[in-house]
Amino acid sequence: MCVWCVRYNRGPFPGDLIRNYQNSPAGPALAFTPVVLEGWHANEKSQGRRMNDTPVSKNDELRYGPLGSTCVHICVDMQRLFAEPTEWQMPWLQRVLPTIARLVAAHPAQTLFTRFIPARRPGQGAGMWAHYYERWGSMTIEELGAPMIDLVPELAAFVPPARVFDKHVYSPWIGTNLNELLRGASIDTIVISGGETDVCVQATVMGAIDWGFRTILATDALCSSSDEAHDALMEFYQGRLGEQLETASAETILRNWR
Repeated sequence: MCVWCVRYNRGPFPGDLIRNYQNSPAGPALAFTPVVLEGWHANEKSQGRRMNDTPVSKNDELRYGPLGSTCVHICVDMQRLFAEPTEWQMPWLQRVLPTIARLVAAHPAQTLFTRFIPARRPGQGAGMWAHYYERWGSMTIEELGAPMIDLVPELAAFVPPARVFDKHVYSPWIGTNLNELLRGASIDTIVISGGETDVCVQATVMGAIDWGFRTILATDALCSSSDEAHDALMEFYQGRLGEQLETASAETILRNWR
């Protein structure tokens, strides 16, 4: 039996919830974890040139007004396995980390960190995930060591009051109760930061839009292992999703979030 756990620390969200995923096809795993992560472009060599240089709106105000107590900041997958020298390292994660830390520090009790939990061992997973973890066997828990799943130390220091939400696929909305958790706490607005811009951030953004949340992307608080994919997704976010997604710098978000 495999047990997947979604956990978070005590805070404004109602109650303490642990969800057990019974009879998962992924096989035995750590009691606090699940399966999966970015990789289709993880072998690309980023030049690390991105330095908070994504174009943002010249308007200093948010399109739909200021933020308040019904807003949560979801920081996506800022973990050691992406920050340290691994096959999934994001070269410019460290460059956006101070900006993300400022967002978290301003509202730690309204911050939710997601963690991507890889398979326990090579070849484990349902369907094509088994093939995926044959290719990325070096990024499984047995090969990496469980501590590599942790948040980077600069952000882990905010937990609690910030909370942690574990997921086993790119999207935090699949196979979890995240929507119910947020709605139960009267949350209607989500600020998103973290990585990767073109994988787990994208899945988080699309799910938030699908569930009808007001969604705001912190454009200078994102990172990826592919400059080209990051640029393409920023164009997509700011163009194709222009009516459903607000994009703004962290400074603008903080100035409008009292």
